[in-house]
Amino acid sequence: MSQNSHAVIVKNTTNLPLVVEENSLFSYLEKIKKFPILSEEEEIRLVEEFRRHGSLEAAQTLVTSHLRLAAKIALTYRRYGLPLADIISEANIGLMQAVKKFDLEKKVRLATYAIWWIKAAVNDYVLRSWSLVKIGTVAAQKKLFYNLSRIKSRLGLYDNKAMEPEVVEQIAKELVVDKQDVIEMDQRLGGDSSLNVVAGDDGTMEKIDFLVDKRQNIEENASRKQENSLKQKILYQCLSLLNEREQYIIKNRMLSDAPVTLEEIGEKFAISRERVRQIEKKAFDKLSEKVKLALASEMC
Repeated sequence: MSQNSHAVIVKNTTNLPLVVEENSLFSYLEKIKKFPILSEEEEIRLVEEFRRHGSLEAAQTLVTSHLRLAAKIALTYRRYGLPLADIISEANIGLMQAVKKFDLEKKVRLATYAIWWIKAAVNDYVLRSWSLVKIGTVAAQKKLFYNLSRIKSRLGLYDNKAMEPEVVEQIAKELVVDKQDVIEMDQRLGGDSSLNVVAGDDGTMEKIDFLVDKRQNIEENASRKQENSLKQKILYQCLSLLNEREQYIIKNRMLSDAPVTLEEIGEKFAISRERVRQIEKKAFDKLSEKVKLALASEMC
């Protein structure tokens, strides 16, 4: 099978139903319900046709029969505040990658195998889309992003209330990160950007009351603010080194409180949404590298 098969699959599935706006979600879900779920025998036959003969029709049938799975996983990421259309699109890209990589020697159904690829694609999109300054892509932040919810579940913390200081300290020690990073990540993953929502059991405290580490002194707080200000300054200095189109995409997709969709940017520049996604990733990688170099130089 050709190494360009994944690109061909993508091209061959451009007629799949798309979620263009949030209010079209119901319509999209109704459309993908029309694609039949495959029996194990049908799935095996189609996988063999694609692997042995490069049948694009077989590949498309495998993809469309699993669109509901991709959508179901994508919907679990709604709380991250990103355009749902893009989350579902990224989930579908992960699904297509799974179809490309899948073979019968794995001894599992395609759905089981695809779950990992779908989640990996969406997780990568979320990490790329969140603010470079606020979230970054350093190892500690990634560790928090992937493990915080799991640890909270293990500790029996299933609500969105602010964590007690001793719990924050326990998680920080386990993941070897700063306590403040744990608090900030928990706030973002909680899905409510307001710091004035009621968080105490007696209704007398708000979420913002839990965000201050009482053991931090004024100098430490000032130092943190100064560091964040420096990162913000460096970010925008490095952003100016990108070309005009790259700057527009980064600003409106990653640094905006209301990110625009890939389709909207595609219409503005008269390019496909897939091309926008490629430019976004390339620009993000370029910007990240420039920011890292600039920070390293500043800290020396």
